[in-house]
Order: sequence, then structure tokens, then C-alpha cells
Amino acid sequence: MKRRMPRLAAIAVALLLACAPAARAQVLLVIPWPAGGGTDIIGRLIQPVMGEVLGGQLLIRNVGGATGTIGTAEVIRSKPDGTTLLLTSMAAVVIQPSFRANAPYQASQLAPVCLIAEAPATLMTPKDSGIRSIADIAARARANPGQVPYASGGVGGLGHLAMTALTRALGIEMNHIPFRGSGDSILAMQQGTVQMLTAEANLVQQYGMHAIAVFAERRSPDTPDAPTLREQGHDLVFPLWTGLFAPAGTPEATLERLDSVCGRTLRTQSVVEGMTRASHPIRYLGRRDFTAYVQAETVKYAALIRDSGLRQAD
Repeated sequence: MKRRMPRLAAIAVALLLACAPAARAQVLLVIPWPAGGGTDIIGRLIQPVMGEVLGGQLLIRNVGGATGTIGTAEVIRSKPDGTTLLLTSMAAVVIQPSFRANAPYQASQLAPVCLIAEAPATLMTPKDSGIRSIADIAARARANPGQVPYASGGVGGLGHLAMTALTRALGIEMNHIPFRGSGDSILAMQQGTVQMLTAEANLVQQYGMHAIAVFAERRSPDTPDAPTLREQGHDLVFPLWTGLFAPAGTPEATLERLDSVCGRTLRTQSVVEGMTRASHPIRYLGRRDFTAYVQAETVKYAALIRDSGLRQAD
């Protein structure tokens, strides 16, 4: 009997392993921006639901730096099998490849999966700055040429380009001070280092800022008192959007499944409510429409960078 015990124990272990559920698949979601910014907030809101819909574990890793290009390049180098994805705002994909003199990648090296959110870029200042309008900005900049500081989430990011377009339209010069994301930019505003920032509208209420204007076709419900730049005579429209990407070469069937997962996630009530509370308006575009949108945005910003002479020197 004693000699049979080890064999019986081995059989029992084998049966337990055979009956145990298979390990849940893991998908890595790289966010190429520091924690606490708008893209990170969106990622944390969709993470639990998207992981459930995927039928596995969705793990988030923040890889900030170089206006989103470090984390984006990491995803591009990863195996194109759907296990490593990129969640990013638009700057890393459609601006940086044209802006950087030695860009580490091109937008074509990513496969768009879906558009998740879109909001107007909002120009804001601290309430105690004394700057309440575009006219105030122009007057202060003309009195102090090249000295009035403004923040952005990174060199060549949307905030930088939007403010470059505005200063060109107004015929003024200001002092651009880049940070590693909107979270760091807001901290600098609170400390008095800089006086204005163009970023996500949700930061206005969250941090008690004053919204001066929106770079949009119509006013934002989040900041209804802030006029559009078009209302003030400047045709400047710059949407802030966030999308999901996979490495180019990911199989078609995998991309289709990821798109389906994205759509189901964004229709889930808890995600809708969370995104609404965080002032990140959901705008879903499926893979094909999003691909066309990314291509159009790439052309648009390449032209702006060329015409404004913003491209980094070789």
C-alpha cells in the first residue's frame, strides 16, 4: 500500500492540473506618457472593462519621455501578435514623425485599431494670472517680446503646435517651456512658473484654471464660456484625440477582434459614465475610418510643421 501512495498522489496532482482553468492571457497596454495625464486617465478608465472583454489581463505600463516617442517606439519594435498595444494621444503618432529631424519611426509602422476619445484643445491660465482673453495674451506678449512663458506637454506636441499657430496668427513671440506631460505642466502653472497651457478641457475644472478659448469648430460643453478661436477671428482647429494602435503587421483577424473589443468597451455603461465624469468625450471610430483619420491628421500636421519652420534641425 505504501508503495502505491506516491503514484496515487501524482495522479491526483495531474487531475487537478488538468481540471484547473487555463492561465488568462496577458495583453500589455503601453501608454507613452507619464501617469496622471489625460491619456493615462483614459487608460485606467477602460482597463478593467477592456480586459474583461478581451478575456484576459490588460496590464498598463507608462513609458513617458520625448513627447511620447519612447513608448511608441517600444510598441513598434514589439511582436505584432496583439499582445502589445499602444494607447496614445495624437502627438506621438501624427506630429513627432514630421517634427523630429531623426524620427525613430513613421505613422505607417503602426496599425490603427480604434479612436477612443476626442476633445477640443483648450487654452487655459491660472485664475490669478490676470490673463482673461486672447487680447490680454497679445497685449502682454507685445509688452514683453519673447518673454511671456507658456507650457506644453512636450516639444512638438499638440499644445506646442497650437500655440505656435496662435502666435503666428497674432504676430507675437512668446517663450515656450516644454514639460513631460500635462500633469507636470499643470504643476508648473500652480507654482507660477508658466502662465498658460493648451491641453485637455477637463484640467480646467479639475485644477481650478480659467479657460480662455478652445481650438475647435464649436464651444465645448465643459467650458461653455470659452469662445472658439474662430469666434475671435482665427481659423485654428486642433482636436485632442486618443486612440488604440498595434504594431504594423499584426494579423487582420487580430485587428478586427481588437476593434470589436474596443467598440464593446466604449459602449459599456461604466466606461461611458467614467469618461463623462472625467470630461473625456468618447468618439469611437472603427479601424478603417480611424486609419483614414490618422492619415489625414498626419498630412495636416506635416504641412503646419513645414510652413511654420518648427521641424528640428538635422
